[in-house]
Amino acid sequence: MMTKEVTVQKIKIGFGNPLVLIAGPCVVENRDMIFYTAEKVKSICEKFHTPVIFKSSYKKANRTSMSGFVSIGMDEALKILDDVKKVFDLPILTDIHTAEEVNSVAQVADILQIPAFLCRQTDLLIAAGKTGRAVNIKKGQFLAPEDMKHPIEKVASTNNENILVTERGTTFGYHNLVVDMRGLVMMKKFGYPVVLDATHSVQLPSGENGKSGGQPEFIFPLSRAGVAVGIDALFVETHPEPAKALSDAASQLALDQLEKLLKQVVAINKTMKDVTA
Repeated sequence: MMTKEVTVQKIKIGFGNPLVLIAGPCVVENRDMIFYTAEKVKSICEKFHTPVIFKSSYKKANRTSMSGFVSIGMDEALKILDDVKKVFDLPILTDIHTAEEVNSVAQVADILQIPAFLCRQTDLLIAAGKTGRAVNIKKGQFLAPEDMKHPIEKVASTNNENILVTERGTTFGYHNLVVDMRGLVMMKKFGYPVVLDATHSVQLPSGENGKSGGQPEFIFPLSRAGVAVGIDALFVETHPEPAKALSDAASQLALDQLEKLLKQVVAINKTMKDVTA
């Protein structure tokens, strides 16, 4: 099923274009780690001729507990992301949380991401759309796939159709998420590129006494399944040492596993395009 084509710098997403990888650490912790990860991610993607968008949050606004890491500071984190963009020639995706933040973040980010918990925030969606930047809307854990038409309409009402929609798991009882692969097909019917977030989907929300747990062993099978269903981009949070990560330590992919994952999903994507051509 074809979708609209969204262009981010030189990268074309959707409309039958090659699979795009969106990857990077959950949050900007420090310059050295971010630069190290960006260099590795770019090198791996070049090896497999895969377009890549670098992802990291300048701020984690929705933490489980007061003790959760939030940010090294908005200005410092955005400066690091801006430097990554210039040094490595990588488009940047990062989260936004309030309408007041949007214009400042849009000066750096090529894609403004709406966190899942905020996907119904009308002011935020409209402010993001008005920037003209691409907007990635994460489907709330509480939303049915067909309900994503409403957030999409809010962004599109600004005459901005550079929209991506992302599946990141649906609440499945307490402290658990499940990905319904049918939802990927349902969301494609809206006509915009569909992304699978394979790392937040393996979270166990608030499952570890004040922080989220995770089941990273399912990142590989979920990624393979999503690509086989026909996603346009794969979203993977990756960290050099996930156990030491300041956010989402239990669900990020170890950076040394990214090449293996990309090798598998690129092969599946090529096979699917060959058999559906």
